[in-house]
Amino acid sequence: MAVAFRGGRGGVGSGLRSFFSYRIFISALFSFLFLATFSVFLNSSRHHPPQDHHTLRSVGNDAYMKRTFLALQSDPLKTRLDLIHKQATDHLTLVNAYAAYARKLKLDASKQLKLFEDLAINFSDLQSKPGLKPENGNALLEEEPFRLLEKEVKDKVKTARMMIVESKESYDTQLKIQKLRDTIFAVQEQLAKAKKNGAVASLISAKSVPKSLNCLAMRLVGERISNPEKYKDAPFDPAVEDPSLYHYAVFSDNVIAVSVVVRSVVMNAEEPWKHVFHVVTDRMNLAAMKVWFKMRPLDRGAHIEIKSVEEFKFLNSSYAPVLKQLESAKLHKFYFENQAEKDAHNIKFKNPKYLSMLNHLRFYLPEMYPKLDKILFLDDDVVVQKDVTGLWKINLDGKVNGAVETCFGSFHRYGQYLNFTHPLIKESFNPNACAWAFGMNIFDLNAWRREKCTDQYHHWQNLNEDRSLWELGTLPPGLITFYSKTKSLDKSWHVLGLGYNPGVSMDEIKKAAVIHYNGNMKPWLDIAMNQYKSLWTKYVDNEMEFVQMCNFGL
Repeated sequence: MAVAFRGGRGGVGSGLRSFFSYRIFISALFSFLFLATFSVFLNSSRHHPPQDHHTLRSVGNDAYMKRTFLALQSDPLKTRLDLIHKQATDHLTLVNAYAAYARKLKLDASKQLKLFEDLAINFSDLQSKPGLKPENGNALLEEEPFRLLEKEVKDKVKTARMMIVESKESYDTQLKIQKLRDTIFAVQEQLAKAKKNGAVASLISAKSVPKSLNCLAMRLVGERISNPEKYKDAPFDPAVEDPSLYHYAVFSDNVIAVSVVVRSVVMNAEEPWKHVFHVVTDRMNLAAMKVWFKMRPLDRGAHIEIKSVEEFKFLNSSYAPVLKQLESAKLHKFYFENQAEKDAHNIKFKNPKYLSMLNHLRFYLPEMYPKLDKILFLDDDVVVQKDVTGLWKINLDGKVNGAVETCFGSFHRYGQYLNFTHPLIKESFNPNACAWAFGMNIFDLNAWRREKCTDQYHHWQNLNEDRSLWELGTLPPGLITFYSKTKSLDKSWHVLGLGYNPGVSMDEIKKAAVIHYNGNMKPWLDIAMNQYKSLWTKYVDNEMEFVQMCNFGL
């Protein structure tokens, strides 16, 4: 019984083991068949894409498994190829950017720009190679050509990086320089605009009649009207025609300025009774001028003659071309039309003094004073600090005009005042000839008549009716009229610039016989330079009651 029982248990165990082995074998067989079938299905679907809706749904359901198998079958070189392509594209962009910087900084001829442009071409050639982006995405890459391509791209990338590192600092500096240049240009534009506005403001301030000066003229005229008997014209003084005396010509409509010129001469003269002043003004200021010198007669026996322009009957438009031009509609249009933008560089020629005949009388001295041999012409913005009778003793060597030359280096030469693009000017004058100054000039009237300088002045003035030979003013025609007829004087006779140049030294001023406030900052204006103003104000007659009443602020 016992044996039978043991034998029965062994038979049952052996049957179970056989049963489970059989099931394992069957399961493995089905798994293999399933995998084989699934593999065939995938291959067939890859070569024959689904065409109908049912097949698309089947593929969609198996998408996860499909991606897994595709990943197992992908070529590892393709990932590296994508990275290489991205590197090439990025560095091509950088190279083009730096090349653009080079062009912007105007470095077209530089070596760096050439290198960057060549490198950009090389990158473009690399990108166009068939191996870098194969058209057939499933084609396997060959190892050896791929490695050669990878090495070439890496070499180009390394070269590009080295060039960028070397060039970055200099390019950044160049960009900073360019920005600085742009800033400087903008500041210069603002400065030019400010200068232009300043020139206009200065011109308005300088050429407008100050309230105090207008007050003085009105009070002097009022005095004449109130006391007509007191201010009758004085009898003729024969001294005004005596050629043995020292004669001065002063042409102005500014009463206070003329009084300073005359007073400074008289106060510094060794023999004032030998000095004769010929003052010419316009009709409007004639009465005021006469009343002033009647109320404040010259000291120490000096002589004065006061006339108006209109008293010189020979000065008419048929004789003097400048008078005809001053009356022309074109010239008035030039002055009075608003051309600030068009003629900004000619703003100084908008000065109303150029429309006054007083400014041109200097060219008619021999006709105005036919009995005189020599005369000293003085502007109304000068101060005489010493006895100037030595000017009459200077030998002019047959020249007409004795004047101080103003040229230094390339400045103040004929080329700056005359239009040498005009053939008449070009063939008649030397552009490098030294210019001289009006304001203090000793004229030999006999030499003037001999050389017929007034006729020459008329000739050139007629030619310049259209202002093609020179701009407005009296210095250019003076340079023409007295070309090669001017004797250069020592600079200590006439120091200029006190009306615009703050750099004139006091030592130079102290040595000067005549100081000249040429420029817009006249000493009777509020805009006068303080360091020079006292040199003028000390000759103002402050005891004159109307000067005190009109509050000159001296």
